[in-house]
Amino acid sequence: MKLKNLPWIPFAFFAIVIGLYPLIYFLVDMRSNGLLQSKPRAILNDGIWNAAFYTHIIFGGIALITGWTQFSARLRQRYVNIHRLVGKIHVIAVTLSSVAGLYIAFFATGGLVCVLGFGSLAILWLISNIMAYNTIRQGQIRLHQNWMIFNYALTFAAVTLRIWLPLLSAFVFHDFIPAYRIVSWLCWVPNLIIALIIINKTNNKPALIKQQV
Repeated sequence: MKLKNLPWIPFAFFAIVIGLYPLIYFLVDMRSNGLLQSKPRAILNDGIWNAAFYTHIIFGGIALITGWTQFSARLRQRYVNIHRLVGKIHVIAVTLSSVAGLYIAFFATGGLVCVLGFGSLAILWLISNIMAYNTIRQGQIRLHQNWMIFNYALTFAAVTLRIWLPLLSAFVFHDFIPAYRIVSWLCWVPNLIIALIIINKTNNKPALIKQQV
């Protein structure tokens, strides 16, 4: 195994584990555990909210699991048809999850700060998804790659949220609400900064593929 590939191991591990995490909601009653325990009973019993919530976590999980594989140069070069298929699945998953996420953001625990934080995340996630799809349709490979990096940085917010939230809750604020307000922004803004750094570096390299979906 090449040393340059080592960072992909924890990256892929967290993407898969958190991507599969929504399965717990079908095995255990999570209304008294985790994030749902902060929700009022009226919201938990609301059919539309539940439909949006489960759409968000299920397709968000699919987006996490499928998205990281798209950055494999071997897959892009040797298995173009698989790359295209997985890409289409990712686009659909992000579209459904982001729209549902925008809806449930209006009911976010923690008030306006969290509504704006998670709402902004959902909007940027959807926009970057549309741009990634449109640019590859137009054959703009470099822009497509840039938008996919941008998009997956936002997708990975599902992972960073679950890293930051327990740390801030347990060791900094010792309370869920203030930690959740910070995390509603912290889970994705640093991700975008890292994405921009990566994009600046990759823009100095030749595009790896030339294809259209």
